[in-house]
Amino acid sequence: MDPLVWLYARQSQLTLGLERIRALLARLGHPEEAYPVALVGGTNGKGTVARALAAILEEAGLEVGLYTSPHLVAFSERIQVRGKPIPEGTLLALLEEVRPHAEALGASFFEAATALALLHFAQEGVEFAVLEVGLGGRLDATNAAEPALSVVTNIGHDHLEVLGPTLKDVAREKAGIFRGGTPALTAAKGEGLAALKAEARARGTPLWVLGEDFQVEGVEALPEGLAFTLRLERTGEALRLAARLLGPHQAENLALAALAGRFLGASWEAVEAGLRQAENPGRLQHLAHGGGELLLDGAHNPEGAQALKEALRFHGLLPAAFVLAFSRDKDHAAMAEALRGLGPVVLTRYASPRSQDPRALLPLFPGAQVEEDPMRALERALGLADRVVVAGSLYLVGEVLRGLKGLPPEERWQ
Repeated sequence: MDPLVWLYARQSQLTLGLERIRALLARLGHPEEAYPVALVGGTNGKGTVARALAAILEEAGLEVGLYTSPHLVAFSERIQVRGKPIPEGTLLALLEEVRPHAEALGASFFEAATALALLHFAQEGVEFAVLEVGLGGRLDATNAAEPALSVVTNIGHDHLEVLGPTLKDVAREKAGIFRGGTPALTAAKGEGLAALKAEARARGTPLWVLGEDFQVEGVEALPEGLAFTLRLERTGEALRLAARLLGPHQAENLALAALAGRFLGASWEAVEAGLRQAENPGRLQHLAHGGGELLLDGAHNPEGAQALKEALRFHGLLPAAFVLAFSRDKDHAAMAEALRGLGPVVLTRYASPRSQDPRALLPLFPGAQVEEDPMRALERALGLADRVVVAGSLYLVGEVLRGLKGLPPEERWQ
């Protein structure tokens, strides 16, 4: 069996816990011990923080490994060294190495993928690795690594069926990546922040909080991104920073990455240069297509949908038509509340049983059209407006990006 086919066959297996990943890493010679690691968790924005932090550390002169999820077009996107995805030949060879051990231990898709990434980083001799947490934190496979720094971006309403039922429960799970004496950063607020502070105190984790220990001020829309001022309360330092990412919410994520870079020894010059280079495909990604304009955004929970609406207004990107698909396990009503009324809607689905039947969403979007195939939905939306926003799931964004490249859909679970 093709190694990737074998790995993908394990997608429907969702198992939390550190026993299997620790045993798997032990069989592989503990590659996670070969380099220092930063763990980046949170409900939204963790992919942006992870990618921006990796860019900063690369500007600081380090060989950096980056592990993110999910991928959009190809699995190799998840595992990068020096900003480049793992080569296909290397990926397949490492899968063959990991596979017998993963099968013997009953490791899940994400556990096998995480072990593969950590092994690749060790073999490539990286000097630092940035790992995006998959789900939660305490029992996530990435937490088998011992972090030199931890980030929890925020606490929101996602995966409550696994991590909840309350935001306090979610926060406690995400605080599982904290370590005693190891610095941590967060932009969380309210109930989630209170729980994170309590967990940090219990663990002896020094926690830096956005809005208390550092501030984001003067967020400004630029033609190709945004600018903001990062101010550190403890030192009085202030720096104007800019990036090519869209959305005022990204200023908080970029501030977390900037401060994380400083904690890890990067200069302010490296921070500035890294943020200018940082990209995060599928997050308000801008493309031209068929004489029209596409914005691809993976907003997949209520907070993400609200951030998308605010970003579109902030950058003057309305009116627009929308192509939307949601996963079955999301809060459809709350997401619809954020996105409804912004423009005409075409409801679709991505190629997975996880995708919600678009007809079931019609009551939430009166007057919406339904087109099961995402690419036909895109063409229909372009007939309604010159600007189209594709959102509701990163899996939908990935399928559209694959379609634009002439690639077939890829059934996705994780």
